[in-house]
Amino acid sequence: MERPVIDFSTVLASSAHDMKNGLCLLIQLIEQLSSKMRLNNMDEAEELAQIHYEASRLNTNLLQMLAMYRAEKNVLPLNVDDYYLDETLDDLVANNSLYIENKKLSINFDVEDELSWYFDQDLVSNLLNDIFVNAMRYCKSSILISAKTVNDQLHVSIADDGNGYPEHMLQSSITTPQDIELNISRTGLGLYFAQLIAATHEQDGTCGYIKLENGGPLNGSVFTLVLP
Repeated sequence: MERPVIDFSTVLASSAHDMKNGLCLLIQLIEQLSSKMRLNNMDEAEELAQIHYEASRLNTNLLQMLAMYRAEKNVLPLNVDDYYLDETLDDLVANNSLYIENKKLSINFDVEDELSWYFDQDLVSNLLNDIFVNAMRYCKSSILISAKTVNDQLHVSIADDGNGYPEHMLQSSITTPQDIELNISRTGLGLYFAQLIAATHEQDGTCGYIKLENGGPLNGSVFTLVLP
């Protein structure tokens, strides 16, 4: 009997989708348990916040992998609608509130009043969450999230007071998965995903893109997403 041919990439994508659903449930349970522990002033709440952080990071990785798989198969859905930036960014912080509270991080906003834009909410939120999670990890105590229009384009920036991006990240161009160095695969994969999602947003022949800088308002790293 001839052995059936297995499309490993399809199996992997299906498994990742199942794992993502399980992780989402786990994250919800962690949040519920953390609320109970805080009410009882239990010291273990800090350890639970770290578990929540790692589970959220894994969930983000799986979402990125699924999006890149769909992009490779040319089946990445782009559901563009008009969204208010203050609501999107508030949700970003709220989803990470457990870690923020336990690490006593200062999160500030600088968002234009009534600013709204057309983009895919799920993809952009996932992109920004990955950058925000890295900022929480590497900052000293403060993060600034800003959103404004520049030359009829949307600029969303996440700045921190950490040590800034390494020089090789500022100079590198990760345009394909093959460009990712194995020793920085975690960060490189996130940047490739960010570039992919930014570039899928196109208007009148102009595509979105990302920028990495050091300095900025908090003298640390600055990530900027630009959408047409």
